[in-house]
Amino acid sequence: MTGSPGTETTGRDGRGDDYTGHVVPDGPVAVRELRDLTIRKLAVSEMSNNVYLLTCRATGSQLLIDAADDAHRILEVVGSGGTGLEAVATTHRHWDHVRALAEVVAATGARTIAGEEDADDLPVPVAQRVGQGDVVRFGQIALDILHLRGHTPGSIALAYSDPAGSTHLFTGDSLFPGGAGRTTSPVDFASLMGDLEARVFDRYDDATWFYPGHGDDSTLGAERPHLDDWRRRGW
Repeated sequence: MTGSPGTETTGRDGRGDDYTGHVVPDGPVAVRELRDLTIRKLAVSEMSNNVYLLTCRATGSQLLIDAADDAHRILEVVGSGGTGLEAVATTHRHWDHVRALAEVVAATGARTIAGEEDADDLPVPVAQRVGQGDVVRFGQIALDILHLRGHTPGSIALAYSDPAGSTHLFTGDSLFPGGAGRTTSPVDFASLMGDLEARVFDRYDDATWFYPGHGDDSTLGAERPHLDDWRRRGW
């Protein structure tokens, strides 16, 4: 996929559309139109970090997930997407996911959101510290917070339950196609797998589409048959 940073490829409703979830740095923004929410996905940096811009279709209010890098491009996409940036949510504290955070917040005045245990390690003050069961709102959109412990102590995922369709889950580096996110000890791996099974796979159905911190998207249905394999291999 090639194109200028401002180019967009659009798919509607997540069923039978042309949205694939595949993006590359400096390539087009992938756009998914749900009934009440628009999801924009772009990749930035040499690590191909995914950045997600969510826009409430009723109000134009926007929330950004992971200001990973390339603040100029992120702000360009924000400016073309809606009425302004209301909030920035950071899925976890790792440096590659926060390199543009200070610049984006300074330019927009957006409210900052992060997991309680990771908040003090971010390069900006965090206005809204969240944990398991909390809800983040912007415009007329509500996102449920899932605390997924293991990749970092305060890693979070954000879930949007589409009233006209399935759930859309933004998992940061806690869940990828093919496995759980990287952990550095057996204890952390067991913690992350336990949270993924109890808080993600046991809660949401196979149609749930998830959007990771790097690379392509997947569905819980595609990954569910492999949970035992993930546990056996230990990563």
